[in-house]
Amino acid sequence: MRRLLADSGEPRGWVPLRADLVTALLGVWFGIGLMIDAWAHSNLTELETFFTPWHAAFYSGFAAVSGWIIWQVYRNVRLGRQGLAAVPQGYLAGLVSIPAFAVCGLADMTWHTVLGIETSIDILFSPSHLGLIVTMLLIITTPLRSAWSAPDVGVRPSLGRLFPALAGLAFAATLVSLFLSYGDALQYGSAAIVESFSDVRGPGADLLAASMAISNVVLLAPVLLVVRRWNLPFGGVTVMYTVAALMPGSQTAFENLPTLLTFVAAGLASDVLIRLLRPSGARRAAYWAFAGLSAFITWSLYIAVASVAGGGLPAVPELWTGAPVVAGLIGLALGALFLPNALPANAADAGRA
Repeated sequence: MRRLLADSGEPRGWVPLRADLVTALLGVWFGIGLMIDAWAHSNLTELETFFTPWHAAFYSGFAAVSGWIIWQVYRNVRLGRQGLAAVPQGYLAGLVSIPAFAVCGLADMTWHTVLGIETSIDILFSPSHLGLIVTMLLIITTPLRSAWSAPDVGVRPSLGRLFPALAGLAFAATLVSLFLSYGDALQYGSAAIVESFSDVRGPGADLLAASMAISNVVLLAPVLLVVRRWNLPFGGVTVMYTVAALMPGSQTAFENLPTLLTFVAAGLASDVLIRLLRPSGARRAAYWAFAGLSAFITWSLYIAVASVAGGGLPAVPELWTGAPVVAGLIGLALGALFLPNALPANAADAGRA
């Protein structure tokens, strides 16, 4: 064992695109399994055991993607590599997270056996669940780390080349949104949005405004990360926002479909903005403008679609006019945090090559 773990010294290489694609697709299985389990916890309050079909879908996805990651390492071991030299670029964190996830899974089974099954907000604070979500995030973002410095990605990757990375990052964002479900604006239906912004006396307006701010950050931050790294191909944000709508959709049984489809449209609008503004790490003004305008357009669409589907504009004009502006300002602030200074063009291109 010591001989196997000893580093043989060769430079670590990258897996081919098709291997990253398989990793991403198995990660999708893993992520959808979690969505099915989230639906069960949200809608089947009579759950009383750890051993359910929903957990089977979730943990089988873990087994599939874990087996594939281990296989990528084993292939290099068969070629004579040892230690870190056998681990492909971008795969180390995912590999280490596999046994950690298994330990958290055993802890989760013990927790449920002793303390029962959570069916409310307490599910989001269970220590075993938090451990599962962190390790899962590291596993499913493996294609992102693999592509981050892969020599064949280039400055302007195609959507097909970047799809595994975007899928992994998007599903990671859904994990964050799941554990911030108490502040998820994507779970609101159209009527609830209009009603919440029609009365400032109750808690509805406060909760929706806070949820919009939280969801704005969860949605936009991953996009800004990849836009800073690459010239994002058209369709990239649409892919990410479509995936982002799946988790809240699973929790609401897709009963708020107009709200969810709003974010698909918002992703398309953001792709158009990228085409027009060409934001990048070397173009700070365009990057900041994209961050602010993308958020403003997204949440303007959110209010507009809710008003059409919910029977009219909210009764408090300050809320429905000001909320998208606040979102845009938050987006601008995120842009300034992600890119406080423009990167030199040659340095940005070298980092992307």
